[in-house]
Amino acid sequence: MSVLTLGLGSLFVFLAAIVRGYSGFGFSLLVITSLSLLMAPASFIPSIFMLEIAASLHLLPGIYEDIHWRSLAPLIIGCAIGTPLGVWLLANVPAPPMQIAMAIFVLIATYLLWQGFALKTMPGAMASGAVGAGSGLANGAFGIGGPPAILFYFASPAGNVAGRASLIAYFLMTDLIGLAFLSREALITWNTLYLALIFLPTLILGVWLGARSFRGADPVTFRKCVLVLLAVLAVLSAAKGIAAYWSN
Repeated sequence: MSVLTLGLGSLFVFLAAIVRGYSGFGFSLLVITSLSLLMAPASFIPSIFMLEIAASLHLLPGIYEDIHWRSLAPLIIGCAIGTPLGVWLLANVPAPPMQIAMAIFVLIATYLLWQGFALKTMPGAMASGAVGAGSGLANGAFGIGGPPAILFYFASPAGNVAGRASLIAYFLMTDLIGLAFLSREALITWNTLYLALIFLPTLILGVWLGARSFRGADPVTFRKCVLVLLAVLAVLSAAKGIAAYWSN
């Protein structure tokens, strides 16, 4: 791997880490989309799981008390139930159409949230578990399980601080589960660890800058930034699905 590739890769990781530190999500899709321009996805995706976990652990001490545990527990249980079904869909149903459909759903939901739609009460355990199942299904089917959980928290009355904190904790759990599956398939190698260590300093710096920006953010501005980011991620996801569809 050339010095230029590593330099550009570190820059992409740094920029995506700022977004992660500020919003609590978005790192994986942003960095995978950008790094795919430089190297084969299979060569770095396991490293991204490690960096995601490192980012969450770096943020966890500062947000632990803000986590909405009552909704987080059924969300994680639902995700664990939905993921195997998503993996089955991945093996039996073409992924691009589902990916495009998910992107359309996210764009519509983002538009409604932008227009002021909000839940008046926090969903109960069953509803939270259902959202988690949808997130796990999407994650198992095409590796993008974040949007259902993100929409869930930012439509709820939990608030920006609790929503961001809960998402950080949620992604920590799902990334640990994902890394365990990768390890079981022998996809974790010394090269994976080396690449993660190379990118780690820029990740930590970017996450720190993003988290520092969040502390002084206006709640309305933060919400708009989150919705814009969610729309961008949905468009990127749809573009990947369309590209994969036409390549076949």
